[in-house]
Amino acid sequence: MAADDRLTDPATPEDELARRLRDVYRRVAAASMSPEEKERTARRFVAICDLAKRDVDHACSRLDAFLADLEAESDTPRERNIAECD
Repeated sequence: MAADDRLTDPATPEDELARRLRDVYRRVAAASMSPEEKERTARRFVAICDLAKRDVDHACSRLDAFLADLEAESDTPRERNIAECD
């Protein structure tokens, strides 16, 4: 399935939120978590998606908090994933 071209170069705040939601969906789907934790995380994500239909600004702030929590639960922060070279 090809990505929507509008989401690669967002023109509006709604497009930017849609791109971020798509990216977070992929991260949650690929995350290695216990089934219970994955279900809880998915439910929280769905609540943010539902909120985005009514209040884009509030959904953006909730998504920021969600991403911060997702990063905090990650066992290996991104900054340490890159191997150092000589």
